[in-house]
Amino acid sequence: MLTTQTMTSHTASRQPESRVARSAPSVSTLGSSIELMGAPMPFSRNAEIYGENEPAEYLYKVISGTVRTYKVLNDGRRQIGAFYLPGDIFGLEIGADHTFSAEAIVDSKVLVIKRSTLIALAARDTEVARQLWTTTAGELQRAQDHIMLLIKTAQERVAGFLLEMAKRSASATEVDLPMSRQDIADYLGLTIETVSRTLTQLENSAAIAVPTSRRIVLRNRAALSRMNA
Repeated sequence: MLTTQTMTSHTASRQPESRVARSAPSVSTLGSSIELMGAPMPFSRNAEIYGENEPAEYLYKVISGTVRTYKVLNDGRRQIGAFYLPGDIFGLEIGADHTFSAEAIVDSKVLVIKRSTLIALAARDTEVARQLWTTTAGELQRAQDHIMLLIKTAQERVAGFLLEMAKRSASATEVDLPMSRQDIADYLGLTIETVSRTLTQLENSAAIAVPTSRRIVLRNRAALSRMNA
């Protein structure tokens, strides 16, 4: 399990200070800031990237694979906060510590950039500051959408989740799910049995097709949208 302290030494060894100083002046967007100044790090399946309540010293961008953030509740249940796909930035925090833990769902590669370095750059570059604000606002909107999803019926939650994943997918009609049914259940606040039963109901109603356990075909997006309204 990789701790923040281990990450610090790995990042330092893979990202010389001279590279940061040379790259910083030419950066004009948040994404390229992380790409130019970040250090790529591999994480194996189920490996921890950071833990809840650890110092939020770094920001992260998914290069490949998928990441989940989660919190273990007092009764032992796991609540997944978000899924991050290639291109997504995560690890943004209002406070000094992480409110969730983060793990790689599958073998993943993640760019890691020191938070203080990016904040210092944002203080000098208004475009980076604007995009940092936009990304933070997007995370807040995602959290709010997730809260609203959790008050809906099981069918509405599953339909909303499939539409969300389709929106973030390269295909408008097929969704490849890197996460397990248990991950989906913990994200939607349902049991794994309820998720599986709801997917079967949606398939029987011709709203979706399930050719494999990890691939969903959206056969009737309008019907799914009506369920999620």
